[in-house]
Amino acid sequence: MTEKKRRRLTAKTKFEIYLKTRGENAPIGEILREYGIHLSDLKEIEDLVEAGAINRLKTKQVKINGHADTSPEEVEELKKELARKEKALAEMSVEYLLLKKKDK
Repeated sequence: MTEKKRRRLTAKTKFEIYLKTRGENAPIGEILREYGIHLSDLKEIEDLVEAGAINRLKTKQVKINGHADTSPEEVEELKKELARKEKALAEMSVEYLLLKKKDK
């Protein structure tokens, strides 16, 4: 008895399957046979696509808000660090100008 080796579906193919099965009158059984997969495989593909879409939408929202999953404490610490660096840059600029005037 020979066992059929299951082929690995690419992400693009899985998404194609997902789209084909979304139609109201989509021939699910025919699509499953065409790709050599079972109904449980389709359910897994649906779960992956939906989870990926939700994750991507969350990421898009992060871009709109301008920050990721950053705690308020982390934001405050970053603001303090930025202020320290801005102050140091300002001091170095003054020192640079003084040295430049001294050389003239």
